[in-house]
Amino acid sequence: MRTVLLISLSLLSSLTLSHAGIPDEPFLQEYRQFYLLPSKAANDVRTILVDSNDVVWAGTPAGLFFLQPGRSSWQAALPAAEQGPVFDLYLDRKAKVWVAAWNGLYRFNGLKKEKIADVDGPMAVAGSDGTDILAMGPAGLWRYDGKAWEKEEMPFSREDRCLVTDIKGGFYLGTGRGVWHRRGEHVTHLWNPSQLISDNIFDIAYHTNKEVWIGGLGGISVFTTNKDQKLTDITPATGLPNIWVRCVERAPTGVMWAGTDGGVVRFLGPKHSLRHSLRWLPDDRVRDIAFDSRGDVWVATAGGISVLRKKKITLEQKAAYYQGLLERRHIRKPGLVEKCRLRTPGDTTSWEPMDDDNDGQYTSMYLAMESYRYAVTKNPAARENAVKAFHALKFLQTVTGTDGFVARTVIPVTWKRMADPNETITDRQYADRLVHNPRDKKVENHWRRSKDGKWLWKGDTSSDEITGHMYGYTIFWEMIAKDDPQLRKEVSRHVTRILDYIIDNGYVLKDLDGTHTKWGVWAPRYLNDDPDWATERGINSLEILSYLKLAYEVSGKEKYQQEYEKLIKDHHYAENTLQAKTVMPAWRTFIDDELVALAYPSLMLYEKDETLRDLYQKSMDAWYQACKNDDSPFYYYTYDAFRKKEVRLERSVLFLRDNPLDLVRWTVDNSRREDITLTHKPILEDVETSRLLPPGERGIMRWDKNPWKAVQGDGGRTEASPTFWLLPYWMGRYYGYINKVEE
Repeated sequence: MRTVLLISLSLLSSLTLSHAGIPDEPFLQEYRQFYLLPSKAANDVRTILVDSNDVVWAGTPAGLFFLQPGRSSWQAALPAAEQGPVFDLYLDRKAKVWVAAWNGLYRFNGLKKEKIADVDGPMAVAGSDGTDILAMGPAGLWRYDGKAWEKEEMPFSREDRCLVTDIKGGFYLGTGRGVWHRRGEHVTHLWNPSQLISDNIFDIAYHTNKEVWIGGLGGISVFTTNKDQKLTDITPATGLPNIWVRCVERAPTGVMWAGTDGGVVRFLGPKHSLRHSLRWLPDDRVRDIAFDSRGDVWVATAGGISVLRKKKITLEQKAAYYQGLLERRHIRKPGLVEKCRLRTPGDTTSWEPMDDDNDGQYTSMYLAMESYRYAVTKNPAARENAVKAFHALKFLQTVTGTDGFVARTVIPVTWKRMADPNETITDRQYADRLVHNPRDKKVENHWRRSKDGKWLWKGDTSSDEITGHMYGYTIFWEMIAKDDPQLRKEVSRHVTRILDYIIDNGYVLKDLDGTHTKWGVWAPRYLNDDPDWATERGINSLEILSYLKLAYEVSGKEKYQQEYEKLIKDHHYAENTLQAKTVMPAWRTFIDDELVALAYPSLMLYEKDETLRDLYQKSMDAWYQACKNDDSPFYYYTYDAFRKKEVRLERSVLFLRDNPLDLVRWTVDNSRREDITLTHKPILEDVETSRLLPPGERGIMRWDKNPWKAVQGDGGRTEASPTFWLLPYWMGRYYGYINKVEE
């Protein structure tokens, strides 16, 4: 059975920053494909080889198997009676495959096998000294000169792991007791700490004719081939994620690879990249690596085989791929956009829609994305999608049957599974919650039935949702609605309806129980006067000012400008925005990073007063300083576009290229890596990596999540919506940060 999953890796190319933007040149996108063998024992692949005909050979505890080009099913290479543990594979200069097995040595000419009768006992390794074929194991050493086999005295350890030809007429033998280098009659034994990191050796490979890599417990020792002098060590301090190095291999391109118990590492000069987790490998315990004629990398693991493939694409082509994925699996009635649930982890053919508390916010970001896409391409489908998304968001208000309350989300009444079903909270339970969080609200009825009986809508809507809505309406207004009389009216009525509801209820979002929702608070009496709301003072001040500015823009009604000015003059909300982004470690969240990014555009677009603009620019600068190292093209482009400062365009494109095609939210655990340090920065509550890892080495995430978090993902149970990628991509296209290259 073969499981196929597209995975991303950008081979990071050098980019030139220019005020004209970065050209969308083709780049190499990596993805993976699993080839699983017939049984659990067979998937514990110990050795792998690709022969001159691109037939793949796999040695396992269950026997020897082969996979022909273009096929998806493995075949047994030996009769059942002969199948058993295979320890090593070797391809000689005549394209014959040698198999070191539990019951001796085999030779394959094509698919025709021959059991070598003259070699007895289990064979651990097979190889050559450049002239003769050699086979070694616990029972000794055999040599074949092309005519006859001869057993020789074996003055080496019999705990044999690898046999590598010495290009000058000898061989290296890696063992559990060090390395023996034999050239003619001269034998060198490398074993002590001044020579090797440890004497527990698993593999040896040439990097160049003058350099050999020796991998084992502790890392990789790099030697010169002339005098067996050590040049350097490669350890976790210099790029290894794990000290158990099981294999080292040189790709045809000259790039060195290492397989460890923590994934497979590719070394690009002083840099390295790690491929681990189910996004890339069926098991992180890598045993062997091989390369085919196309340059694909076959990685043998303790759980099966993964092939790392690559193809040349542009960001525009990647966007088209994501667009198709989004439309297939991430839009559900009545037009809401977010992640989907996978009935079988990782299997995107077995998906179902799901609800999320932030459906409104992320549908709004989709609305903005399609609005930018239409502005760039004038594609009528993008405009149609944007209008549908606007109406879906509008429905989140009208479905409540209120004057302006907005639901978090809606689901059909037929759904049996939803997030946060209705519950009963006892007085004891609520008292316990209240003591720990005096702002907690007793919400038992999360879901209410619509008047037409077709929908369940979710209340207790947060300030996050309203901020997300207003951001989407701002971009939709600028890119599409402002020039359409009917849409102008719809947007104006809808935005002002929500704002009137907030204003009339004293700057809170009043739920159907007559009290404000847990998070829907913008009133001065809370933000300025209640110490338990101090954490929201800056950000919620920024939010409500941005809502009012948008309402004034779309309606032209002085009421909203007057309310805006009242909050500024009487309650110093503009000054509050200087603390919109808190960097206090116990308060800081990445949710706030996203929310302030959503709130700035309407203020920066519509505020003309230079004093106020100066305050908002300082606020934006403080936010950017806090998130400038998070490698978010959405933040970079937002800052560039609305603060009018061009920064980090290269890093934005690098993220867009390196982000995987596979958006399954696999669990990616970087806490076990030994090449990084764990910390509690930039926020205290998470265990984080001391350096930000590239997208290909961490989990799929939205911009409200912590990119530094050491463990990310949900075990492949959901697939993320690609809106998080498509929104900054189309922003980059619209603002000229990414330039299409004309053919």
